[in-house]
Amino acid sequence: MPTHYQGNEREVRALNTFIKLQRAAESLNARLQPELTRAGLTVSQFGVLEALLHLGPMCQKELGQKLLQSGGNITMVINNLEKRNLVKRTRDRQDRRYVQVALTAEGRNLIVELFPGHARAIAGQMEVLSAAEQDSLAAFCRRLGKQH
Repeated sequence: MPTHYQGNEREVRALNTFIKLQRAAESLNARLQPELTRAGLTVSQFGVLEALLHLGPMCQKELGQKLLQSGGNITMVINNLEKRNLVKRTRDRQDRRYVQVALTAEGRNLIVELFPGHARAIAGQMEVLSAAEQDSLAAFCRRLGKQH
């Protein structure tokens, strides 16, 4: 459904594009969510596990920045993962404010098991676009996301 806003042409076009972008992302996430739910994970929890798998241990603040999560939200996500023994926190002895987060063996096993299927599911969902269209969409999204 397009915007009902009666602004100028530039605003209406931008709003309609934004609505389509948001709906596409929400629809895609809704189709991918059931597998994560079966594993007892939220999208944010999966994101933390995936980041730690592919990027290695990192400080909690950096993890929040990479996942575009607020400090309070990333703390809650990590708290819940820690309760399940999927991640562990370690405070720096010199600077107690620095908290490093790492996968536990159980967390590593879970994300190693889940990630390939998740990647296949994403690839399957993206097949509606050609390879060139996927590359263009990726470039457009990157440009939009880096705008200041």
